[in-house]
Amino acid sequence: MTSVRMPSSRPPSRWANLFTDRPVTCIEDLRQLAEWRVPRMFYDYADSGSYTESTYRANESDFGRIKLRQRVAVDMTNRTLASSMVGQPVAMPVALAPTGLTGMQHADGEILAARAAAKAGVPFTLSTMSICSIEDVAENTDKPFWFQLYVMRDRAFIDKLIDRAKAAGCSALVLTLDLQILGQRHKDIKNGLSTPPKLTIGNILDMATKPRWSINMLRTQRRTFRNIVGHATGVSNLSSLSSWTAEQFDPTLNWDDVRRIRDRWGGKLILKGILDPEDAVMAADTGADALIVSNHGGRQLDGAVSSISALPAIVEAVGDRIEVLMDGGIRSGQDVVKALALGAKGIFIGRAFLYGLGAGGEAGVSQCLEIIRKEMDVTMAMCGLRDIKTVTSNILAGKPDFRV
Repeated sequence: MTSVRMPSSRPPSRWANLFTDRPVTCIEDLRQLAEWRVPRMFYDYADSGSYTESTYRANESDFGRIKLRQRVAVDMTNRTLASSMVGQPVAMPVALAPTGLTGMQHADGEILAARAAAKAGVPFTLSTMSICSIEDVAENTDKPFWFQLYVMRDRAFIDKLIDRAKAAGCSALVLTLDLQILGQRHKDIKNGLSTPPKLTIGNILDMATKPRWSINMLRTQRRTFRNIVGHATGVSNLSSLSSWTAEQFDPTLNWDDVRRIRDRWGGKLILKGILDPEDAVMAADTGADALIVSNHGGRQLDGAVSSISALPAIVEAVGDRIEVLMDGGIRSGQDVVKALALGAKGIFIGRAFLYGLGAGGEAGVSQCLEIIRKEMDVTMAMCGLRDIKTVTSNILAGKPDFRV
């Protein structure tokens, strides 16, 4: 596997300690490289939360409150991370989460991430708000992927999206429930986020310092929301796309809509955005196959609890009725093991793989997944286990205290 390395080119002084010719060893190294290589508006889009970003920070920091039991003098040979997610065999219980504008972190980003996920034996989830379309990914990969759906006011368009995902052979539908209205992300407003970027003096100067990103982007025709342009009624160009998108997220979304979408889809259904046990019970009542404990990466309700702190109560409420997955704050394989110990059956990573993508394209995503795989393997072994499916709360050194 090709590895991404810290470049040896001479950067500005504030980066001098980062850019030596040394190996990438952790997700934080990939984050630093992505920050250096991706234009500011797109890096900030991925690496930010809403309002004060308190929930965004808590998603990551609350993992530090979980402590592990180290075990010794146990047989650590013949270890396996193989598991399943929503009935699908996986090389490890990790999936790539749906992330909007992935193709602006690196040209053709969704295709590259899907290829890396397939090579690693884990699921890739394509966002409705992707740059590469459902058809783009299907035509350029050879493994089924999952598709994430936002509910729009234009229900005919939603039905067409579902039908397109079926035609592309998508093996699961991930229905996001926590984006009926948008939480404000201050950095996006200040950066003037747009796709493709507006050619202001500031943006031109920023992109001029990102030659790798710019050259790759010039080589592709995929620079806008290709699931939408040319498919939604009245959306034929960037101007009409902007106004259409601003009006389309549907505040009337309810559980009856979930059931209607379940029936039209007819396959594996995963409900994303559950953070409260009462909502978890209602999600299980729909007959969905799985739910994702998620606060949208801290990008919606600022001040909400972290995903990892919400996980145990949801597992207790519905873990025997529906498969419980989670996302939010995963920055290492050890975080994955901790979430499994608290009852999750599988984990989604978003920002972690975006850092890898921005740092080094497909190779960077592969390196991200390999870092997480190795950290999971070592953590599991040092906790005295050889099979990831046997991870339980027994590996924890007491019950974590998530109280502020």
